[in-house]
Amino acid sequence: MDQQLYSIIAEELGLRWNQVKNTVELLDADNTVPFIARYRKEVTGSLDEDSIRAIWERIRYLRHMEERKQVVLKSIDAQGKLTPELEEKIKNAVRLQDVEDLYLPYKPKRRTRAAIARERGLQPLADLILGQEILEGSIEEYATPFINEEQQIHSLEDALAGARDIVAEAISDDADIRKLIRQATQHKGVLVSQARDHDDVGDFEIYKEFSETLKSIPAYRILAINRGEREDYLRVRVDVPETDMVRSIEKVCITNRKSIFTEQLEMSIADAYRRLIAPAIERELRNALTARADEHAIAVFARNLRALLLTPPLKDKKILGIDPGYRTGCKVAVIDATGKYLQGTTIYPHPPQRRWEDAKKLLQDYIDQYDVDVVAIGNGTASRETEQLVAQSIGDLDRKVYYAMVNEAGASVYSASAVAQKEFPDLDASMRGNISIARRLLDPLSELVKIDPKSIGVGLYQHDVDQADLAAALDAVVESAVNQVGVDVNTASASLLKYVAGVNSRLAENIVKFREERGIFTSREALMQVKGLGDNAFVQAAGFLRIRESDLFFDSTAVHPESYEAALALLQNLDLTIDEVRSHGARVRSRVVQDGRTLDELAQLCGCGKETLADIIDSLEKPNRDPRDDMPHVDLRGDVLSIDDLAEGMILKGTVRNVVDFGAFVDIGVKQDGLVHLSKMAKRFVKNPLDVLSVGDIVQVKVLSIDKERGRIGLSMVFENEK
Repeated sequence: MDQQLYSIIAEELGLRWNQVKNTVELLDADNTVPFIARYRKEVTGSLDEDSIRAIWERIRYLRHMEERKQVVLKSIDAQGKLTPELEEKIKNAVRLQDVEDLYLPYKPKRRTRAAIARERGLQPLADLILGQEILEGSIEEYATPFINEEQQIHSLEDALAGARDIVAEAISDDADIRKLIRQATQHKGVLVSQARDHDDVGDFEIYKEFSETLKSIPAYRILAINRGEREDYLRVRVDVPETDMVRSIEKVCITNRKSIFTEQLEMSIADAYRRLIAPAIERELRNALTARADEHAIAVFARNLRALLLTPPLKDKKILGIDPGYRTGCKVAVIDATGKYLQGTTIYPHPPQRRWEDAKKLLQDYIDQYDVDVVAIGNGTASRETEQLVAQSIGDLDRKVYYAMVNEAGASVYSASAVAQKEFPDLDASMRGNISIARRLLDPLSELVKIDPKSIGVGLYQHDVDQADLAAALDAVVESAVNQVGVDVNTASASLLKYVAGVNSRLAENIVKFREERGIFTSREALMQVKGLGDNAFVQAAGFLRIRESDLFFDSTAVHPESYEAALALLQNLDLTIDEVRSHGARVRSRVVQDGRTLDELAQLCGCGKETLADIIDSLEKPNRDPRDDMPHVDLRGDVLSIDDLAEGMILKGTVRNVVDFGAFVDIGVKQDGLVHLSKMAKRFVKNPLDVLSVGDIVQVKVLSIDKERGRIGLSMVFENEK
């Protein structure tokens, strides 16, 4: 059966059949996505992580559908109603919804109006209505015999009403009719929202009288409307031309208008649509809309999170972190270039205490005492006032010191976590959070992995989407980022290690414990001594774990241990020593070019695949390369602006803090982030803001509008001289 599924997936994703088959087999064997993407390129045809995850998602869906088909077939067969035609339809269904539609007439139901009518013996009368074969006589002639006081059928209308209930359910249960109405509603339907109370619409002013077609409404509006409905501010429905829907069903069901039961059939059709089909299709389509919106919102969140995690670290810098606040003061903490906490205190420059000069003096003393390079300021409450304090403090110094605004979302979550308590048992929660702010500037990836990704604050409506799907997607992003960068096994925390391919939380704790008890790891091979790290976990993880202290050079690179012999063979064929490569990795590629042999020829000599050899060359050329170095660097500042300093037309540099469907929020150094609307990102048409910007990007913007009262700033990335 899987063979057929491979063909379906290959066609859907535009891949070769063997690529799908080999990838699924690797996944079934408990290989991780990062490992497959990095170290099994010959097997998959160099598929990237996104393609591998797409294959995994589709094979699980299709396998689930096949299992569901077997359950459905078995159920219908047990009822004695499985025909060869129905069996073929179910087996050939390509969507789970199609399977459920076909199963609907045979699915055990609660006691419906139609079921009660059948119990009262009205099925034969319903068959007459559906059959449309009676052309002469009167309805009374055929319906009167069904009047039965014992069965509570007291009149001719009782009999006909019961029969119509049976007919309506039969029409509603018809898979082809359901499909017809579903497609028509998708095409013609309009999502309508109205305020329950026009004087109290909360944050949903624009949705108090709103409508948009189902096929065009964007994801963020769906989620906003859903929230408004959930919070009881809005009434929401799907509007569709009812007359058109009923007529489309009549075209299918009414085959002989000369039947004396045509009017009864028309009544049944209208009832089937209004009472059974329309509400079910509305629920189904709204669920589908929400699922689509969830998927889109999660994808946006994931891309923003990835960009944030891959923000380049400020290596070898001493950082002073400040967590701003009013009443409780500003927490101050200094960390060294390794992230070690040195000293901290609390200053009170803002109301109610207003000890501005004292705060300036303390900051300057800390900066001088610890030779601080950069000040990290959390972007929460009182952040801009604190920014002014820092700008004044460093402006009076004899040497150049910079500051940067840091997204502090999730710092409080970290500060109260077991991880933070274990790291800093003697500090209060607020100081732990401040240390986290400073460390986010030093090494964002290592620090942010300690926080639930949902709390990092780079999404939109993240609390409205399916939380399980969101968690799974974001965990995958963190896993991908961690393995792309690689991990120094002798310095990494358990929070970071648990995202390495093949390593779970328990194993991460065991690695740290082993390191604390026995000292640093001096080789990748030594990892095998860690409790719980078996052969499969080692294979998955080893290539992503770096050991700088190892005597074996390859242990500090991305070369996998299974390829060490191939790497040595390459150096021998190129007449290079490990010491030469260690001191000047660029020699590897230049020697490959000078050698004159193709990669295929060299790969054959080295006993590995061409793709693996290409990766070995990349790894040896830049053994300590950090992929984050290619990402936009942190915007370091030396002065400060306020909204009063802004003027329309002003050109500024800013940092992208969040990307959403309708634009991007950019920190330009004033209290409020400015909005670059989708239409102002480029002179060309931009459909998706993520095609243009990512979180952390440093961009040049022009101020378009300033609304001081509402705290809104409009920005543009389009300039007059731009072509």
